[in-house]
Amino acid sequence: MESQSNWCSKSPLILTICRMRILHVIAALNPEAGGPPAIAIRLASAQGQLGHAVSIATVIPAPQASLESVPGSSQVAVRSGPDLADASLTSMVAAADVVHIHGVWDSLLRRATRAAHRAGVPYVFTPHGMLDPWSLNQKRLKKMIALAVVYRRMLRGSIFLHALTAEEAKLLALLRLGPPMEILPNGIFPEEFADHPPAGTFRRRLPELGDRPYVLFLGRLHHKKGLDYLADAFAALAKKVPDARLVVAGPEEGEGEAFRRRIKSAGISDRVHLVGPLYGRDKLAALVDAACFCLPSRQEGFSVAVLEALACGIPVVLSEHCNFPEVASSGAGVVVPLTTEALAGALEKMLTDPASARRMGAAGASLVRQRYTWPSIAEQSIAAYRRHGVVERPLI
Repeated sequence: MESQSNWCSKSPLILTICRMRILHVIAALNPEAGGPPAIAIRLASAQGQLGHAVSIATVIPAPQASLESVPGSSQVAVRSGPDLADASLTSMVAAADVVHIHGVWDSLLRRATRAAHRAGVPYVFTPHGMLDPWSLNQKRLKKMIALAVVYRRMLRGSIFLHALTAEEAKLLALLRLGPPMEILPNGIFPEEFADHPPAGTFRRRLPELGDRPYVLFLGRLHHKKGLDYLADAFAALAKKVPDARLVVAGPEEGEGEAFRRRIKSAGISDRVHLVGPLYGRDKLAALVDAACFCLPSRQEGFSVAVLEALACGIPVVLSEHCNFPEVASSGAGVVVPLTTEALAGALEKMLTDPASARRMGAAGASLVRQRYTWPSIAEQSIAAYRRHGVVERPLI
């Protein structure tokens, strides 16, 4: 049965089913591009499960295997390819009731907003942290020129800006872009975590771990992720907890070699395992077996990896720049200043007080299932579209 919100009336005597036609636009849907692809496909899938007609336009598609575990993804039409022509994109935009754009700095997104302007279709921007001060300071001159010449006008045309956290909304407000703000967090599908691999699965893949406790880092090997801080903090931890190990999983994005040099210089190479990117059940297996998860980022929008760790019942250690204070307030982990000493101290607590770590893990699993699920967030997104004037058309 259709939800009540999907019914509309063309006359007092005729009820007609209405569905919103939603087009998501993102440069890359491949999971190697980090969090935004995971967010876009899951939000789109959850919206589709509510009965709306949802599609995605992208240049770089996701491998089919990475989509199969996402509930509802089969209901989302994906059109992709490096030669996604203006005519095809224009047609997709014109057929939509609203266009939801993920990211900022990409030609596909520029073309989509131009097409939306021409067709009179409202659009929404989710910057995914790309307009935070830290991000803007990377290649600052180039970005400031691009923002002034092209992107500010694009962003100002949004019916609203979608911020992932209250902190991101506050930082976006400093840019005085104009559109109103809506705060919608990231989430999980509980179904993706209902049947995770049994404990010990990842240890069998990496037998050199034995039964030793390990800290897990899961993310791109990028400077902003704070791998230099993680290396130094683990070197300090290793002196106090001889059995501790560190597992670093993620695709290379320029920081891997520097990280290897750092751990070699600290004399801990034999206690650190770089395993490359992990996806699907391999990723869940690594989370299930971990003693704790650590993300010492210099900047985050709203990390999907943190939500996944919490959903697996794993306590987390985060830098304050991850913008997830609920982790500390709910007792699901520890949020610390981005210093070697603070990170090392928090990791030591996790590994030397397993009873406390288990309580944190249970609190985290409860937190995400109560407050951060995609079905609920999808409903919030539809309500936000409607609040800002998006009107769905009746099915014919």
